[in-house]
Amino acid sequence: MAEEEKAQFALQRIYVKDASFESPKSPHGFRGQWKPKVNLELNSRHELIENSLYEVVLNVTVTAATEDDEVMYLVEVQQAGIFLVDGLEENARLHTLGSFCPNVLFPYAREVVDSMVLKGSFPPLMLNPVNFDAIYQQSLAEQARKEDKIQ
Repeated sequence: MAEEEKAQFALQRIYVKDASFESPKSPHGFRGQWKPKVNLELNSRHELIENSLYEVVLNVTVTAATEDDEVMYLVEVQQAGIFLVDGLEENARLHTLGSFCPNVLFPYAREVVDSMVLKGSFPPLMLNPVNFDAIYQQSLAEQARKEDKIQ
């Protein structure tokens, strides 16, 4: 009898792949009251490294602007991890890579963003938790709509 393949998931490594901070209005931007409009953009991608090891990269871009749309700071972080994902059927594997892995990476990315903002002499930025499962489901629905238009 063939042994049933067991699902495996393990985090192998977490690292910052790229990070940048821009403060185009400093030092003049430090004057006046601070009531920023904050825009958060998120996306992720994954790549098979070898066998069942995947690199997952969570891209986080935060832009804080004044009420007059002057950008006070721009933070870009690529938080990455290497994950062992094995023994899952394709849909479950894609869901794990597109939802669960970014969810694991987000707290690390949030800490990098907050640290950079503080070092830029701005008030702490407390990014709220993100529902990566909803984002993943939305991307599947969008992909299905695109495929329907093609047919």
